[in-house]
Amino acid sequence: MTYLITGGAGFIGTNYCLYFLNFSKHKDDLLVVVDKLTYASNDLVIKLSKENKRVIFVKEDITRYNKMNLIFKQYHFDYVINFAAESHVDRSIVNPKLFIVNNINGTLNLLKLSLKYKVKRFHQVSTDEVYGATLLNSSYRFKENDLLSPTNPYSVSKASSDLLTLSFFKTYGLNVTISRCSNNFGMYQYEEKLIPLVIKNAMNNHKIPVYGNGNNIRDWINVKDHVYALDEIVQKGKSGEIYNISTHNAHSNIELIKFILKVLNKDESLIEYVKDRKGHDLRYALDTTKLNEELGVKFNNSKFFEDLEEYVLKITKGQ
Repeated sequence: MTYLITGGAGFIGTNYCLYFLNFSKHKDDLLVVVDKLTYASNDLVIKLSKENKRVIFVKEDITRYNKMNLIFKQYHFDYVINFAAESHVDRSIVNPKLFIVNNINGTLNLLKLSLKYKVKRFHQVSTDEVYGATLLNSSYRFKENDLLSPTNPYSVSKASSDLLTLSFFKTYGLNVTISRCSNNFGMYQYEEKLIPLVIKNAMNNHKIPVYGNGNNIRDWINVKDHVYALDEIVQKGKSGEIYNISTHNAHSNIELIKFILKVLNKDESLIEYVKDRKGHDLRYALDTTKLNEELGVKFNNSKFFEDLEEYVLKITKGQ
């Protein structure tokens, strides 16, 4: 089988490629990684393409339809997995047009080409942010059929891409699946995101900016768990269906920051509370019953802080 991995030089895309290459069930499969190499990309996949004949890297922008058409025509993909997206909320608030063009138009191009070249399955990688937020004292977890209520340009662009994907299933009969995942942490994540930013600033004894009072809650998952679940969805998920992915490790931003400071033996005086983000969502949480029961994908969520500490120490050692 031949897989197209868009955005494969990004954080989650890179981790998926590593998982793919190390898992025996994909030993006879080919990866074609397309990435335009933005500020948040890394060069690991490019190195892999030079060392492993099962990986082909192509520098290209998915918003350029004619260029992507040539790639589809050349490789005859069986599966398309779309990781490619502008993903930083703060940047979307400053420049919403960039997110609309890249995330929505790019997804549309991939859907059209997947239909044209009859791919076996198109998978859209999405986010829990499309559901919007709940109150901090709520115990509710969003289900796949809940109303979408995105609150910032980034989450709007992802919700729109999800709806486009479903429209190609309902209107044209394209075989599609969608996964919506909670916040990821792990290797190869760009330092603008919360956890790597906290580690970097703490290591350099720089102030750590915290929005508002730091009580906003996010649900965290190790990126290795995410890519495993995602691959299971691509292989076994029902066409036209959405699957939530989470390990149910919900913690406030300030709790997370204080834990990292403790691991690094740094003082909490580095914390600096700053003006809150515009439209800052209070709490994200996902119900994963569908993933657990239909696909048998279940996680041990008791290792979160152990895994997070391991990650922090790897970063400090430059691994």
